[in-house]
Amino acid sequence: MTSGTKADDKTFFGHPRGLATLFGTEMWERFSWYGLRAILATFMAASPAVGGLGMGKGTAQALVGVYGALIYLVALPGGWIADRVLGARRAVLWGGLVIMFGHISMAIPVGTGVFVALGLLLIIAGTGLLKPNISAMVGKLYPEDADARRDAGFSLFYLGINLGAFIAPLVVGWLASGDRWHLGFGAAAVGMALGLVQYVAGRSHLRGVGDEPGHRLTPAERGRFTLVAVGSAVAVAVVLALWAASGTFSLDAFALALTVVIVIVPVVYFGYILLGSHNLTPAERAGMRAYIWLFAAAAVFWMIYDLAPTVLLFFADDHTDLTLFGVRITAAATQSFNPLFIMLLVPVFAALWVKLGERVTAPQKFAFALLMVGLSFVIMAVASTLAGSGRVSVWWLVPVYLVQVFGELALSPVGLSVTSKLAPQAFKGQMLGVWFIAISIGDAVGGQTGRLREYMSDPAYFLTLAAIAVVAGVLLFLFVPRLRVLMREHDHTAPRTSEM
Repeated sequence: MTSGTKADDKTFFGHPRGLATLFGTEMWERFSWYGLRAILATFMAASPAVGGLGMGKGTAQALVGVYGALIYLVALPGGWIADRVLGARRAVLWGGLVIMFGHISMAIPVGTGVFVALGLLLIIAGTGLLKPNISAMVGKLYPEDADARRDAGFSLFYLGINLGAFIAPLVVGWLASGDRWHLGFGAAAVGMALGLVQYVAGRSHLRGVGDEPGHRLTPAERGRFTLVAVGSAVAVAVVLALWAASGTFSLDAFALALTVVIVIVPVVYFGYILLGSHNLTPAERAGMRAYIWLFAAAAVFWMIYDLAPTVLLFFADDHTDLTLFGVRITAAATQSFNPLFIMLLVPVFAALWVKLGERVTAPQKFAFALLMVGLSFVIMAVASTLAGSGRVSVWWLVPVYLVQVFGELALSPVGLSVTSKLAPQAFKGQMLGVWFIAISIGDAVGGQTGRLREYMSDPAYFLTLAAIAVVAGVLLFLFVPRLRVLMREHDHTAPRTSEM
């Protein structure tokens, strides 16, 4: 695995050198992702006269929501392809290349949405290959029994994610200002290219991690996979062609249809688990019933939290005086508030959860997160009311993002952990991917909430979503005793399943 040379003995803050390679790759990939996200909605809504697509803000919100939803949804097949066909290392490489070509497609300065649509599809496909597999490679850099070092390594990796997310809106937003949209998209392409250069240059430090698929397809399985993949692609193309030929196709209808499909996926999946036998024990069924509550709570949380690149971005652009400490900033730059607060507060919340220990359970953390994201939109309701008489200070968005980060740091780090804990043994691997579907649902449904703005004022819109989150949080708090019972019943299986 290692040549034992002096170069191999060097470390990255005490961690394997391969972590530096993956840290840099992920940082630049996140730079490209968050850079695009920071200007995508305003580009879609901008007039064609200034290089935009001329969409209504509701349509732009719905499409950005579906785009974000698909990013998380394709992580499931992306992980499977790496495990059965490509191997994680090649999946990350090919994924990064596809992402880069997607940004290049969007950067082509032509007055048509064709290259934009192609670019978004490429970015979705490439992210599905890269995102889940680069995280898997981080874990494989460490020996099986090195849990503490692995956790610390993921903390550094998480820092890289947020560093890229912090820098991107500042750089891409500045480059895209003055209606130079495609210059901003080009910067995102350059970011991904830099990540690929670092990934290829640092390949030797990965020490063979991810070189081979974990469970390579047999030739017969490969043939069936190819047949199913091609057949599915043809079927989707035929359906879209017939829909377009019927004259009823529209971007709004397309986004709504995808949202419905995304919502149906977990309903069918949970029904399949609970209604079938699958040799589940009563305790495992109890755990799944508890998990469904937490899954729904997470979806409501992300429904509001991931409105940052649409609703909050539009508010910053249309209703705030974009001046901080006497310096003019772009609306896109406000998207850097969130990762900045995350980087500052992660150590604080990590220490807090250690101090509180088991006195605060996962359901209580989820309920707290819902109350926080609801409170953030109460603040937005006040800000939007004041904005009715003129632009308000951009400082109004600072407490909004701060309170939302309080919620994220209570919910997000716990999500995968509680998923792994409550998943039935027969579905352990699959359920880790299901957690990301909660984010996918939240993004898709959040995009559709823009339809409410056709019937209500901005303050009423913010208060409506705030009320949904607060009511969900209060209900979850009320059900905490019942959920603790269900989760305790599930814990009774621990001695039997811990051997796995």
